[in-house]
Amino acid sequence: MRKLLIAALWSFGLAGMSANAVAESWRSLTPVQQEALAPLAQEWDRLPGQQQQRLLRTTKHYLQLNNEQKQRFRERLVAWSKLTPQQREAARKKYRAFSKVPAEQREQVKQMVKQGAENKAKKAEEPKTEEPKAEESKAEQPKAEATKTEERQ
Repeated sequence: MRKLLIAALWSFGLAGMSANAVAESWRSLTPVQQEALAPLAQEWDRLPGQQQQRLLRTTKHYLQLNNEQKQRFRERLVAWSKLTPQQREAARKKYRAFSKVPAEQREQVKQMVKQGAENKAKKAEEPKTEEPKAEESKAEQPKAEATKTEERQ
């Protein structure tokens, strides 16, 4: 099922439909299609017909997913819909590269990616220590020199 989810999300941007794919209105979708594509309901009618057709293909297996998988599908759909075209293309390239990794090594690659993401998240959570501004440190230098002079006397 995980492969199904990945393939479904990946298919968002794949070419394969004719350029003149017919757009469908949100109201014309079946209840199952509307449930699966609910995160896109507000923008559905503005999507190009080709993209709509790709998305509709992903819903064919939606009923076979358990509740947890359905929720994950919708969450990924939301995340995917928020990506810019450049980010989507980068994700597709990563997917294609990952597909070429031998099955025995995929788990190792996943762990490396996960570890990198965790490290990045930890760094983002760490409070940044601010260094004194150059102006402040210059202003403090005369004070420090005056204090040294006073101590010598």
